[in-house]
Amino acid sequence: MSRSRRRAALAAAYLGTFLATLDISIVNVALPTLQTALQTDIAGLQWVVNAYAICLSAFMLSAGPLGDRYGHKLAWLAGVFLFTIGSAICGMASALGPLLAGRAVQGVAGALLIPGAMPILAHAFPEAKERAHAIGGWSAFTALALILGPLLGGLLLHGAGWQAIFLINLPLGLIALALGLWGIPERKHPEQAALDPLGQVLSVISLGALTYGLIEAGEHGFTGTVPLTALLLALVCLLLFALVETRTARPLLPLALFRQRTFAIANLASFILGFAYYSSLFFFSIFLQQIQGWSPVETGWRMMPQFLMTGCISVLFGRLSASIPVRHLMIAGYGLTAIAMSAMAVFSADTPYWIVGSLFGLLGLGAGLAVPATGLVVMGTAPAERAGMASATMNALRQTGMSVGIALLGTLLSNRAMHVLADSAASQGVANATEVARRAVTQHRMPDAPAGFLQLYTTAMESGFHLAMLCAGLACLLAMALLLTLGSAEE
Repeated sequence: MSRSRRRAALAAAYLGTFLATLDISIVNVALPTLQTALQTDIAGLQWVVNAYAICLSAFMLSAGPLGDRYGHKLAWLAGVFLFTIGSAICGMASALGPLLAGRAVQGVAGALLIPGAMPILAHAFPEAKERAHAIGGWSAFTALALILGPLLGGLLLHGAGWQAIFLINLPLGLIALALGLWGIPERKHPEQAALDPLGQVLSVISLGALTYGLIEAGEHGFTGTVPLTALLLALVCLLLFALVETRTARPLLPLALFRQRTFAIANLASFILGFAYYSSLFFFSIFLQQIQGWSPVETGWRMMPQFLMTGCISVLFGRLSASIPVRHLMIAGYGLTAIAMSAMAVFSADTPYWIVGSLFGLLGLGAGLAVPATGLVVMGTAPAERAGMASATMNALRQTGMSVGIALLGTLLSNRAMHVLADSAASQGVANATEVARRAVTQHRMPDAPAGFLQLYTTAMESGFHLAMLCAGLACLLAMALLLTLGSAEE
């Protein structure tokens, strides 16, 4: 393989992952703008993020077998093509429904792009040292996408409108396609590929029903018929999924690996990291824009310390892990994340930015340690022949955690805020206070608000944000406690 083609393959893999990762962070800055433009409620905003995250996590486990059976190049190119089409659908959407459809297409495509980069790089760079540099650069590009997402999103919203955050993917997608068509060599292993269509269907239904039930609980309460039915369906499909996976020769999810305690705890920690850290962008966008009143551009750069710190620590992680045991770095990462998120439970509309930015940076420091350490522990405990499946499992659980975090923590935020606002509005003599509070919190609509109502709304949203951050912090504390139970012999 010529050097020029290897460089093209490298650039294509980097750009494809950049696109898929960028859309995890860039959309969050646009959420309040989307709420106004599409006249949707907070549940609609949760779905804007989760339509992508659900499809990404649910289909990620099938990406490896698809690449093995039909070719890694073909699967990756299909991912870029689908991602470009999904971005076009999102950019042309004039209502919530088409936008969610486009986001779902993006999620399926992302499931092919993100894990698909690794076998492409491994094949293009067979020499160990070159491969390490290539994968290190891939990790840096992933961090760069997360760093640039909020800032780029704010600038595009300010200069070109919300559609631009999706339409920018079109030229980038075409460039990635051209590079991939020329530079990536085809490779397939159909004899080792085993698809699990029934498991795939059950996983999609289970995750979708779980997310739907948690989001609907924000509107109807956890005892409502709709959320209870959805959650029951999710439980039934989850049990059926587990049954199918135990009886399938090559399952979608390797349940047998979870008998290894370290593997199980590390993957639970990965789920919690998605639940608390990766979902936090959704809540930070609401806090900075709807509580503190910043514009999308200002919100974007105010989020930067979190991603800059994550990127810097990720670059230095190799040196740190050479002198400090990975398990200790992992424990420190989850501990710092727990401290940062718990401390955010005292944020208010008047909290100065030096405090907000410092805690964002501390959160980024914790995640910068936790993410690569979790990956190393998971890969270190899985058999070499199951490494690909172990990596896909860890990433899928992390994305699933993000979906559940946005759904559950978002529901807790809105329920708490509605309760506080309804009580305070009623005490101020506001007529039909419960309905007024519901519209204000879920739809950000306050057309006939009396004097002082905006302050009541801000206080109520602060209360909901505090509850969400406290729950996220406690979840990370739980992960740290579980990791502390692992002895050095299991490291």
